[in-house]
Amino acid sequence: MTFQLAACAEMLWQDKPIHWRAARLHEMGFGVGLWNWPAWDLDALEKTGATFTIMNGYLEGRLADAEGADMLLKSARETAQIGKRLGVHRLNLHGTGLGDQGLPIQQMAHVAPGMWLRARDTLNRICDVAEEEGVTFTLENLNLREHPGCPFNSTSDVLSLVSAVDRPDLRINLDLYHTQIGEGDVIRHAEACLPWIGEVQVADNPGRCEPGTGEMNWPMIARALADMGYAGPVGMEAFAKDKPEDALDAFRAAFTL
Repeated sequence: MTFQLAACAEMLWQDKPIHWRAARLHEMGFGVGLWNWPAWDLDALEKTGATFTIMNGYLEGRLADAEGADMLLKSARETAQIGKRLGVHRLNLHGTGLGDQGLPIQQMAHVAPGMWLRARDTLNRICDVAEEEGVTFTLENLNLREHPGCPFNSTSDVLSLVSAVDRPDLRINLDLYHTQIGEGDVIRHAEACLPWIGEVQVADNPGRCEPGTGEMNWPMIARALADMGYAGPVGMEAFAKDKPEDALDAFRAAFTL
C-alpha cells in the first residue's frame, strides 16, 4: 500500500523558483503542498502540470472575534478562487493569522469559553463559503513552542472544533510533527481524529526534517494509520537534512507498506 504522498514545495530546493520545485516534485511522483500564494507566479505553476494538494486558505483573519471572523471569511473566499484555479484539493486554516516565523499576529494567553462558540460559528460560516465555492477547508493543529499564543492550537482543540461543526467541507489537517511536540501519543490522537482527517502532515522531531532524522518511529506510525483504515493524503512538511531527493526517497520509503 502507498499513501497519496505530497511535499511542501516552499521547504525544499529553496534556491529554486517555486514553479521549478513544483515541477520537480511532480516529476518524482509527489503532489505539491503550498503556503501563501501572493508571491507566486500562478501562470508558471499552472504550466507545471503538478497536482496541488494543499495551500493556505486565507491571508488574514481570526476565528474567535467578530472583526477577525469577517476578515477571515473575506480572505478565504478570495483564496478559494486561487485554489480552484490551481486545482488545490484542500485550503488550510489556523486558529489565527500567522506572521513572520509562524508567530501569531495577535497572541493570546488563554481562550475564554465564549471564544469557542465564536470559533465554531466562524467555521460554520467557512463551510458555507466552501459549499458555495465547491472547495474543502482544513483546520491545522500547531504547537505552542514554535507558535506561542496561538489559540485552538492543540490536536485536541482542533478535533473539538471540527467534530462540533461536523460538516464535510471542514476537515482536520493533522500535523503529527506538531502533535509530537505539543502532546505526544501521535497514534492515539490519529485514531481519535480519524473520522475528520483530510490530510496527515509529517516531519521528524527534533529538526523538522524528513522521516528517519529524529525520534519518531515512522514505519510504525504509517502501519498504524493503515491499520486504522486511513488511506488518504500524507504530506511531508519538512526541510531536507541534506539533498531534497534523498529526503523524499526516505519519506516515500517510510510510507510505502
